[in-house]
Amino acid sequence: MIDPPGAALLDRPWLRRRALPLAVALCWLVWAALAWWTAPRAVDEAELERDLAAGRVVTMARADGWQAGSTWGRRPEPRYAEGAWMVVWTRPDGQVRHASVPTRAPESGADPLADPRARDATTHGGDTLADALANAAGLLALTIGVGWLLMLVAGPPRVAGTRWFWFWIGLLPLGLGVLAWLHRERWRGDVPAARPRRSGWAGLGWLLLGGLLLSVAVAGLASLFGGYVVPGG
Repeated sequence: MIDPPGAALLDRPWLRRRALPLAVALCWLVWAALAWWTAPRAVDEAELERDLAAGRVVTMARADGWQAGSTWGRRPEPRYAEGAWMVVWTRPDGQVRHASVPTRAPESGADPLADPRARDATTHGGDTLADALANAAGLLALTIGVGWLLMLVAGPPRVAGTRWFWFWIGLLPLGLGVLAWLHRERWRGDVPAARPRRSGWAGLGWLLLGGLLLSVAVAGLASLFGGYVVPGG
C-alpha cells in the first residue's frame, strides 16, 4: 500500500516538537503586541482636551474603575457610571485612554462629556477598532491556552517537571509560563534534566512566587518608563 503524499512528513517528530510549539509562540507574540496596544493608558485631563481638539475621540464615557477582562489575555473593561471620577475614551488608532476628571455641571461648559466636540463620542453605538483589537487579543489568548493544554496532556513525557508542575507554571501572568514550558520541554526537550522531575507542589510554589515577582517587576518598569510604555488599568 502506498502512503498518501505528505504522510511521512506529518509523522516526523520535529513537526510535533517544533511546528505546533512555534505556532503557539507566534500567537503569543501577536497577542502581546495587541494586548500592549489596547491596554488602557492613564493620562492627564490635558491629553483629553488635545484629543478632543484634534478629533481623536471615538467613544467617551465616565467610569469608576475597571473590571477584569471577560477572557484571559483581554484588556479590562470600564465600570461605566454616571458622575464617576474617571473619563474613558477610545481613539481611532484603537488605543484606550483614561483620566481623572472631576464631575462638573454641564452648563458650566467645562464638563468634557458636554463638549460639543464629544457629542458623537458620547452617543456612539457599535464596536470600535479598539473593541476589534481587544477581541482579537482574547481569541489569540484562548488559542494559546488550548494549544498549550493539548500539548501538555497529549504530548510526549515531560523532562523537567510533571504535568501538574507545568500546569501551575503555565498559569503565570502574561503567558510567560507557557513560554517557559515551550522553551524547556519542546525546544530543549532532548536535553536531560539535571535533577528529578519537579512535582506539582513545586509548580504551585513557583506560580505564587513568580506572580509576586512579576507584579513587582511590572510596577517598577511602569514607574521607570511611564504608563505609556508599561500601561495598565
